[in-house]
Amino acid sequence: MSPPEDLDVEFVRGQFPQLARGDLAYFDNAGGSLAPSSVVERMRAFMTECQVQPNGGYGPSAEATARLAEAHRLMAALINASPEEVVIGHSTTMNVYVLAQAFRPLLRPGDEIVVTNLDHEANNGAWRRLAEAGAVVKEWRVTPETAELEIETLERLLSERTRLVAFSHCSNIAGGFNDAAAIVRRVHEAGALACVDGVAFAPHRRVDVKALDVDFYLLSLYKVYGPHHALLYGKREHLMALRGQNHFFIGEDEVPLKLMVGGYDFEVVGAATGIMDYFDSLHRHHFPGSNAPLAQRLSEVYGLIARHEERIARPFADFLAAKRNVRVIGRPGADKGRRAPTFSFVVEGRDSAEIARRVDGHGVGIRHGDFYAYRLVRDLGLLARNGVVRASMLHYNNSDDVARLIRALDEAIG
Repeated sequence: MSPPEDLDVEFVRGQFPQLARGDLAYFDNAGGSLAPSSVVERMRAFMTECQVQPNGGYGPSAEATARLAEAHRLMAALINASPEEVVIGHSTTMNVYVLAQAFRPLLRPGDEIVVTNLDHEANNGAWRRLAEAGAVVKEWRVTPETAELEIETLERLLSERTRLVAFSHCSNIAGGFNDAAAIVRRVHEAGALACVDGVAFAPHRRVDVKALDVDFYLLSLYKVYGPHHALLYGKREHLMALRGQNHFFIGEDEVPLKLMVGGYDFEVVGAATGIMDYFDSLHRHHFPGSNAPLAQRLSEVYGLIARHEERIARPFADFLAAKRNVRVIGRPGADKGRRAPTFSFVVEGRDSAEIARRVDGHGVGIRHGDFYAYRLVRDLGLLARNGVVRASMLHYNNSDDVARLIRALDEAIG
């Protein structure tokens, strides 16, 4: 049987109970995805069957331990990592804060850290605070006309004192993909480490941390159809070298435990297994009878997702391009190889809050603001108009959703 060309979006939508009412076209996905029934069921099962303290010998405790270990294993497998290389925390912001504090004792005065003005503040502020420890913080700035990072600009910032470069795999404002593998190679040639924010990338394309050869990678589960927790990947040798941030009696060789400050919410992590349940259900539906290994299943499902997202995003990209009073931030078009279907824009002479407000009454969910990429919105001169309007798609959106979005915005923009 030949592989399917198209994603069965009606099957997909049937997995998401929030879409059953059909009264809202949801385009706030870059802020957080909806959760499928498999995730909801996993949380319900954990809380009703083994909501006790894990790591005990009695029945429900042993069951909780097993479920949490399985969730940790599967979330590591989602990005092609080993469980001991993955820290689970409450948010990406918290994970980076802990990582930066663990990195702090390794710095000497004058060591350099490169950050961007493109990134979400999660992969920004905590690194910049290391200036308090004597680090020299350099900023890799986007080209204003394109809102893109250029590797030639990075070249001028790297030196023999560079210790770490933090950048995003995909902008949560501009939607463009950065060539993370190429940037990581250049960072390594300079003798530094790379911390890549994949939060806005992972809902749309498969992440393979080994193929990227990245040192640290960030991912938020609640933007990949899961509960509100986050993953931090680190190469084992780097996690071992970092200073522990957990209780004093947790050994420096106990990874990832030494970086899991305060632990995590058991029922939330138990629910994360439902993410892989969902991906498996998509694969079984589209590739019946397949015995492919997990990595191939993920690649095949993400291939369907990418093609579908490009197809539904193209009419919207064309709509924005046809509006002479609209400025799209970042790359134009909907090319699946270059960008995610996350579109941010401003309307000439109009406040972004006004545009979003006028759309609210049409059963369309979008938002406006800086979306915690404050530095980018500020440097593009857009703070005074309440930031940008953002409409972000995921594979459970369909053509009808996009048509509704276009109609609402056409009326709001004029």
